[in-house]
Amino acid sequence: MTILSSARMATVPENSPPAGDLPLLLLAAAADVTAAVEAGVRAAGFTDVRPAHGFAFVRMAPGGATVGEIAEHLGVTKQAASQLVDELVTKGYAQRNPHPRDARAKLITLTERGWACTRAADAALAEFAGRWSGAIGPRALGQLRDALALVVTPGRVRPTW
Repeated sequence: MTILSSARMATVPENSPPAGDLPLLLLAAAADVTAAVEAGVRAAGFTDVRPAHGFAFVRMAPGGATVGEIAEHLGVTKQAASQLVDELVTKGYAQRNPHPRDARAKLITLTERGWACTRAADAALAEFAGRWSGAIGPRALGQLRDALALVVTPGRVRPTW
């Protein structure tokens, strides 16, 4: 069987299991997305952030989050999330604010620098999607997106380290 796209032609052996390499292709795609975002934010001048920071930014936007909520989102301990927040505050990407409903907690929000980095990441994601659209076509890209949306759990985007 031959799979055609505007970018290249790939041959899949007839006796291969149906989509047997799908997990590896999905992992490679996730790595490509992460690398594209990292390159985009670095090109925009944000050279002191790591992919893990971006995953935390997702949870902090738009209304902020507690350290506990960030820890849960990232799948790490509160201590690890607290260290990450300390780093983001020191670098000027986040700030600690009084929590509006819990005097014991702090609400961690993005600073203008954090929002600017987020906008650079969004631009890199749009460029990445544009490259894929150019490679497989907008219709195939839409179909791929819709198919993945049926089987992927929303909100489960987090680093694995």
